[in-house]
Amino acid sequence: MGTQQVLAQAPAKINLALRVGPLRPDGYHDLATVYQAIDLHDQVRATLRSDPVVSVETVDRAGGPVAGVSDDHHHLAVLAAQSLRARGGVTAGVHLHVRKNIPVAAGLAGGSADAAAALLACMELWGLGLDRAELLGLAAELGSDVPFALAGETALGAGRGEQVRPLTTGMATTWLLISSAPGLATPSVYTQTDRMREGSAVLQPQPPHLPDDLLAAVRSGEVTRLGPLLHNDLQPAALHLRPGLANVLAAGRAAGSIAGLVSGSGPSVLLLVADDAHADAVAGAVTPVARAALNDVQLRTVHGPVAGARLVSRPSGSD
Repeated sequence: MGTQQVLAQAPAKINLALRVGPLRPDGYHDLATVYQAIDLHDQVRATLRSDPVVSVETVDRAGGPVAGVSDDHHHLAVLAAQSLRARGGVTAGVHLHVRKNIPVAAGLAGGSADAAAALLACMELWGLGLDRAELLGLAAELGSDVPFALAGETALGAGRGEQVRPLTTGMATTWLLISSAPGLATPSVYTQTDRMREGSAVLQPQPPHLPDDLLAAVRSGEVTRLGPLLHNDLQPAALHLRPGLANVLAAGRAAGSIAGLVSGSGPSVLLLVADDAHADAVAGAVTPVARAALNDVQLRTVHGPVAGARLVSRPSGSD
């Protein structure tokens, strides 16, 4: 049955570009996106149980409770473990201890990272031998961003985001990430996007397409060339739902960031900078604006791309 306890981690994602097509009959939208994994990780420790129960406990970096996360059967890490157990014919249970570092409902796919880490940890714990294609297929059933959380690095996303193809780039990016609370629910942002499009000729959706100059910029590795091409079709809706984000983006431009955009469905803001020193300088100017416009603001410097979900350790003892 494998070891008694396994630790895995998975990264947050950002979208260098996110193009959103019309609403599909199944309730999803076709996407064309450039994903990038950043060095902000959640960890999942999977411990074998003697009964068939799948349980979960979620804590923050300090070991305290995490607002906005329910430790029940709706938790994406629990769904991942249950799906894997059904696929592998496993009868044993597991306890999942999730340590959150990625902000919740922040447009960074933290829930998807938890699911990806849980898949890897439980596959090792239960001694299952799914190949990569099987694992990615299972991930796609769990959520649109879960396959990318497994893949990491920089990649193209299609379909509803679950179709992932690696994108070769020599580009290393540095970002000032500004997160705030409360989060924005992804379905609400998509719904608002659809509403805004209904009343606007400018925002009418087209089949999603990534422009050639964007892909060339990513492949070139030139950050200053990428900056003007960053794009997010969900940004207008996020700004409508959280107007203070516009103040942060404006402050970032005024402070000399290369470019800025809302991360995914928000409300996190990403400011592209040249390096860590540039991030510190921009943060000094942006912090008072962000704290005046938003609640529970946190600023941190992050980098990409990084690897996808991976096993950290396979200890056989207790936590």
